[in-house]
Amino acid sequence: MSISVNGVEITDEAIEQELPHHQQAQHPVKQAVHELILRTLLLQEADRLEIAAEDDDARVEALFAQEVRVPQADEATCATFYRNQPALFSNGEMIEARHILFQVTPSVTLELLRETGEAILAELRAQPERFEELAKEYSNCPSGAMGGNLGQLSRGQTVPEFEDFVFRLASGEMGDRLLETRFGLHIVQVLRRVDGELLPFEAVKSQIADQLTRQSWQRAVHQYLQILVGKADVQGITLDGADTPLVQ
Repeated sequence: MSISVNGVEITDEAIEQELPHHQQAQHPVKQAVHELILRTLLLQEADRLEIAAEDDDARVEALFAQEVRVPQADEATCATFYRNQPALFSNGEMIEARHILFQVTPSVTLELLRETGEAILAELRAQPERFEELAKEYSNCPSGAMGGNLGQLSRGQTVPEFEDFVFRLASGEMGDRLLETRFGLHIVQVLRRVDGELLPFEAVKSQIADQLTRQSWQRAVHQYLQILVGKADVQGITLDGADTPLVQ
């Protein structure tokens, strides 16, 4: 069955032309099709509202500007975000950490890795002085040769899920559970931490306002797209949602 949006066909040629823009997506073809459907809906809505511009991208931007209302973040909202997220506005925060990585491979299932990792974590709770020894024996990270030592880390140097976990630990503290990231399962210990200096609110207020406004805009556009999708006659595919690069 062919794919159409309110009677307008999404052709194979159009999908082939769109596909190169989505090679990094988990499902490139699906992402390309979703993008084309949403863009078609937006241009159809621009036609309905008689919005004109020099090209299709400009017409979509003009449509958003006219139809999507985004409240600006006020000072009180910015101040609350600042108080609740002090780590985001600190200079000089640093930790020294080490880890043991149990990496997922085609020959080792996640269940077996988790079983092994839990056993090693239990051993380290009983005998924390064995961390270096067990890292050299079990870690699939090159740092295993150095007892799992990752050296000094500041925010932004590791993947977000690792950063969120490790920067919550105090000096000398080892995580009480296995940390799962895109690389596998980790046992993590912070050897030393240096808390950063909190920047004054006035210095970051405009940055916070921009960030909160951008987040509000993304939510508002997402809701707007959901409304358009809900009213549209889309044949040949079921849309999971309106999260696409078009609105990132």
